[in-house]
Amino acid sequence: MQRCPWCGTDPLYVAYHDHEWGSPVHEEARHFEFLLLETQQAGLSWITILRKREAYRKAFAGFDAGKVAAFGAKRIDKLLVDPGIVRNRRKIEAAVGNARAFLRVQEEWEGFDPYIWHFTEGRSVNAARKSPREVPATTTLSDIVAKDLKGRGFAFIGSTTIYAHLQAIGVVNDHLVDCFRWAELGAISS
Repeated sequence: MQRCPWCGTDPLYVAYHDHEWGSPVHEEARHFEFLLLETQQAGLSWITILRKREAYRKAFAGFDAGKVAAFGAKRIDKLLVDPGIVRNRRKIEAAVGNARAFLRVQEEWEGFDPYIWHFTEGRSVNAARKSPREVPATTTLSDIVAKDLKGRGFAFIGSTTIYAHLQAIGVVNDHLVDCFRWAELGAISS
């Protein structure tokens, strides 16, 4: 079975590639989970965050945006000594601020899902890349989404982070064309 080479042979990474990455997300809690994890990943490898995912789930109230938005200074201080997560004050404070911004988007758009998918009119962008060298770090789409999110008060949301997020949640299908997932996901969005 042919896979995208970035997942290598690590069982956790392979499972993430085979069952999650690029699958269209429409559940609000999953949107918040992926957004929170992507912002925590900034400057680190994704496998580092993936290995800490369950610790993040526990530390950030099961990725419940409403609960995270209510975190105060004491809770943030507690997270700064949690060995299971990346203990970076700016990233943790950004996660709390992003939860508040996420709730505002949900209120305005009746959900984060309709907001994020409106950028592509509700359809996945099926890239047809043959080589990892062809996969960009940013696109015009990620530039537009990142700028809009920043304008809505989100932090740690650059175009590179947002492009990775759009790939993860299936807005962009960036599996390589010879990967078995590219055709599977292309059929879903057709």
